[in-house]
Amino acid sequence: MSDTASANTAQGAASASAGRARRRRLLTWLAVAVVLAAVLYGGWRLISSGKTVTTDNAYVGADVAQVTPLVAGPVAKVLVRETQTVTAGTPLVILDDADTRIMVDQARAALGQAERKVRGYAANDTAFAGQLGARDADIARAQSDLERARTDLTRRQALSASGAVSGDELTNARNKFAEAQAALAQAQASRRAAEGNREANRVLISGVSLEQNPEVTAAKARLDAAQLALDRTVIKAPIDGIVSKKQVEVGQQVAVGAPLMALVPASEVYVDANFKEVQLKKVRAGQPATLTSDLYGSGVKFHGRVRGLSGGTGSAFSLIPPQNASGNWIKVVQRLPVRIDLDRRELAAHPLRVGLSMKVAVDISGAR
Repeated sequence: MSDTASANTAQGAASASAGRARRRRLLTWLAVAVVLAAVLYGGWRLISSGKTVTTDNAYVGADVAQVTPLVAGPVAKVLVRETQTVTAGTPLVILDDADTRIMVDQARAALGQAERKVRGYAANDTAFAGQLGARDADIARAQSDLERARTDLTRRQALSASGAVSGDELTNARNKFAEAQAALAQAQASRRAAEGNREANRVLISGVSLEQNPEVTAAKARLDAAQLALDRTVIKAPIDGIVSKKQVEVGQQVAVGAPLMALVPASEVYVDANFKEVQLKKVRAGQPATLTSDLYGSGVKFHGRVRGLSGGTGSAFSLIPPQNASGNWIKVVQRLPVRIDLDRRELAAHPLRVGLSMKVAVDISGAR
């Protein structure tokens, strides 16, 4: 029994020794693998560190369209709700149009009056032409009377020397001659007045059609303005987008330019990446960028290109810019917004919303 126990003890000791040796080999290989991974990772970081600049200080933005009325009035209907997606041209809000419809009717009536007035000018031209004919007839009659009075006066003047004509007859002949001269002058003056009236009327209609007449054109412009105001009582979406910041309700009296809601173009968003100033030496417009969103995680990658760099830092454009003239100034690394346009096809597959956080890596390997 003692020999068997000794053999078992020796065998157990040998197995334990072999197990320890195997664990040492595994730990050695594990240490080698960790060191090798660290070396490889360090080498990769060393090689790639000069090819990209990265930041997680980046946010989704968009050119948001503000919906404002172009005419004032009470709100009759609100046709959309918050978060609703609409297309350009979709009616959003309808204002009460009673007043603008009256304006349209008044302008239409004024246009009709202007057209009738201009047609009256054409009719007046015919009437003035008839008056000129009558004045010509009056002048001809006055000239005939004047010649007859002149002949009568000449004959009586010739007979007065022989005493065949009394002084009263000669005086009457002279008066009639003077009256005939005055009548001719009056007839000629009347003709000139009639001719002036016709010329003044012709100025109003000469060279233009009824539709081109200034009075008709002005009346039509007033009708167009009234119709435009009526059309603007239906407020439509200027772009495709998502209804946001809706602050209009039925019955509300709105003024021209009052903000009613905003439309966010989800398919046309961009990213403003705030890089440190020390990272921007090689950043150029047109460089490719790879982005990930906290919304979708690292498994969804967005691709885009640098549109350009902002004209100033965020602090420089703040409402109250910092003043660094004080004696306790401390240098702070500034950040400059870099705008990046995204691939629209990727946005369609994975929509983003304004304000979401992004991680951005810009490839600067091609910069010189």
